[in-house]
Amino acid sequence: MAFTTNKIPVSVLIPAKNEETNLPACLESLNRADEVFVVDSQSSDRSVEIAKNYDANVVQFHFNGRWPKKKNWSLDNLPFRNEWVLIVDCDERITPELWDEIALAIQTSDYEGYYLNRKVFFLGKWIRYGGKYPDWNLRLFKHKKGRYENLNTEEIRNTGDNEVHEHVILDGKVGYLKNDMLHIDFRDLYHWLERHNRYSNWEARVYLNLLNGKDDSGTIGANLFGDAVQRKRFLKTLWVRLPFKPTLRFILFYFIRLGFLDGKAGYIYGRLLSQYEYQIGVKLYELRQFGGQLNVTATPPSPVVSETH
Repeated sequence: MAFTTNKIPVSVLIPAKNEETNLPACLESLNRADEVFVVDSQSSDRSVEIAKNYDANVVQFHFNGRWPKKKNWSLDNLPFRNEWVLIVDCDERITPELWDEIALAIQTSDYEGYYLNRKVFFLGKWIRYGGKYPDWNLRLFKHKKGRYENLNTEEIRNTGDNEVHEHVILDGKVGYLKNDMLHIDFRDLYHWLERHNRYSNWEARVYLNLLNGKDDSGTIGANLFGDAVQRKRFLKTLWVRLPFKPTLRFILFYFIRLGFLDGKAGYIYGRLLSQYEYQIGVKLYELRQFGGQLNVTATPPSPVVSETH
C-alpha cells in the first residue's frame, strides 16, 4: 500500500512491539508524511510485515536494559531526511485537519517544536472529562533540538524499552497546535492492564525519586508557573506526599473533574485509575522496604546437627 502524493516534509517515528492490531489504522493516518520509521523491538506478530506493506522503514531496536530507551536512541541514530520529526504511538492517529495544520506550522521560523493535544478514547467513548482533556504532548519538533528527559528510572525492571511518560526537553521556543490527535487502542482491557502494570513500576520509582528529593537536572523540571507539563510535574511533587491516593484519585477524576459525565466508560476508567494508583503505592512500599523484591532473603539458619550416640 503506497502512500499518496503531496507529501509533507516531516519524518514520523513510531515505536512498536507486537502492535499488529493498531498499526494499520495508525499508518493509514500517516499517508501524508514524507517518510515513516517504525522502530520495532523484535515483534513476534505481524507488525513488521504490516509496516513494510505501508512502505514504512523498519528498524530493529535492541535495548541494553538501561539507557537510552527507544525514542532517544532513534532520535540519535535514524537517518531522518527531514528537519521536523513527529512522534506517533501505534494507538494514535493524525487527522487530515491536523496534517493541514502541521503543513503550515513547520513553515514558520517562530518555533522549534509544537505541543499536540490528544483525545483519549476508552471503551468506544472519548474521555472528555476527568482531567484527561486537554492532554498536551510535545510530539512535533526539529529532531536536532529535542531529546526525552531521563528521570533516573532505568534500573527498575519490567518497565519496557520505550519512553512513555517522559517528556521532551527542547532547545527553543514551542507552540501549540489547535487540532487534536486521536488515541484509540483497538486491543482489549487485558492489554490496558498489562501496560499499566509496567507503567506502575516506572511511576513507583518516579514517586521515590520525588520523595527523596532527587536532583531533577536533565528533566523538564517542576514549575507552577511553567507550561502545562511543568505545572503537572509540580503538582505531582505535592501529590506523592498525600495519604489515601487511590481514593483521592477516583474522587478527583470522577467527581471533581466531572468524569461521571462520560457515563459507564468514565466510571470504569476512574476505577481503573484508582487501582493503578494503588499499584504504584504498593510498589513504592516494596521499593522502600524491600528494595524492590517481594521478600527480603534472610541468611538461612545453620542446620542443627543431632548428636549420635
